[in-house]
Amino acid sequence: MFNYTKKIDIINEADVLVLGGGPAGICAAVSAARQGVNVLLIERYGAIGGNLTLGNVSPILGRVSSGTMYDEVIGLLSATHKDELKVETRNGKEIHIDAEEAKGILVKLLNDNNVRVMLQTAVCDVIKEDNVVCGVVVATPFGMKAIKAKRIIDATGDGTAAYLAGCEYKLGRDSDGRTQPVTLEFTISNVDEARAIMCFGGSDPVTLPDGKKYSEFCKECEQNGILPKNVSIVRLHRTFYPGERNVNATQMNDINGLKYEDVFTAEVELRDQIDKVLDFLRKYVPGYENCMLKTSADTLGVRETRRIIGEYVMCDEDVEQGRHYDDAVVHNAWFLIDIHNPSGGGQAEGHSKMAVPYDIRYGALIPLKVENLLTAGRCISGTHRAHASYRVMAICMATGQAAGIAAALSIKKNVSPRMLDAQEIRKVLTDIGVEL
Repeated sequence: MFNYTKKIDIINEADVLVLGGGPAGICAAVSAARQGVNVLLIERYGAIGGNLTLGNVSPILGRVSSGTMYDEVIGLLSATHKDELKVETRNGKEIHIDAEEAKGILVKLLNDNNVRVMLQTAVCDVIKEDNVVCGVVVATPFGMKAIKAKRIIDATGDGTAAYLAGCEYKLGRDSDGRTQPVTLEFTISNVDEARAIMCFGGSDPVTLPDGKKYSEFCKECEQNGILPKNVSIVRLHRTFYPGERNVNATQMNDINGLKYEDVFTAEVELRDQIDKVLDFLRKYVPGYENCMLKTSADTLGVRETRRIIGEYVMCDEDVEQGRHYDDAVVHNAWFLIDIHNPSGGGQAEGHSKMAVPYDIRYGALIPLKVENLLTAGRCISGTHRAHASYRVMAICMATGQAAGIAAALSIKKNVSPRMLDAQEIRKVLTDIGVEL
């Protein structure tokens, strides 16, 4: 350890600074800008979209009440695909993505709403005065620089700014701290649609031509070494285009997505797993004999890292019982309680459990002990089990929208986000057509 002192230039200022250009961050930035404040978004990669684009995660899963930016975003992404085959499973509606199209669509959405964007800019520290977060330090090609802001929204997924600000957080399940496994999703082409199956997960009853349940066959192949260790289901989702499938299969356990050494270890292993899964499909699954790798994720798919502890902690009962609250800023959020097994293959609870449409309270977006900082996306406050439902993109978009509106309103009202009445946020949301 050594001391390092350096003067850092302030290169930018904003009313609202959004950290992270994934689904939550995009919706946070646009919704704040629409409230008339100056918004700057910073993104560590060279393209917008996060897991929606660079992570090759498709389809978009989950749902929320009508009228949110989720509806707007999927409308934009689907605008040129009106004739696509609609797919709905136990997981809900599958909203397909063309990741290359989405990169341009999402950049235009930000630009059209006057959101300034800094790409290839990573957060490496926060600026605090007592317990008030008033800016960040970022790494740029010109070295470390500072950005000042009145409000900051942490939509990094990892809760990076909240962590650097000293916020409390949880990591993994309470029993042993282990997190859900990481994945590299990929897309294949040259699939024979006349014979090829789809599979949404381990509870999908789809069968092979000989009558054998496909999910059981995958388990047997994993046990016999045909599939990689813990890859006990190969999920096969349609895309916009006939002859394609998006494949969610590769898996590596005991990886901390916050540690560079773990991330590279997973990258090496999962790239190798892609080849093994392709070999499995070509040899054993009808219709996939001639399938080819088309695209793969540009960044590791991390399901779970820090959950920043907030004024309210989304609990298991919220998602199991479908609890509703007067201070909710996201209404009727829904996805399965989808806990990919932290210590093996398949699901931690045998199979994903049903949730009941639930609300997300404003307090889940407000970290304890620091001021002027909000969270959005998968790093909001909740238990390991609740997180397994609200971590999906549809719900992340809605939390981002709520955080953006809250940040802008708190500036206009000249109050800390913590002191902002949730009813003020709800009024703006309902005025723009969001069902609460």
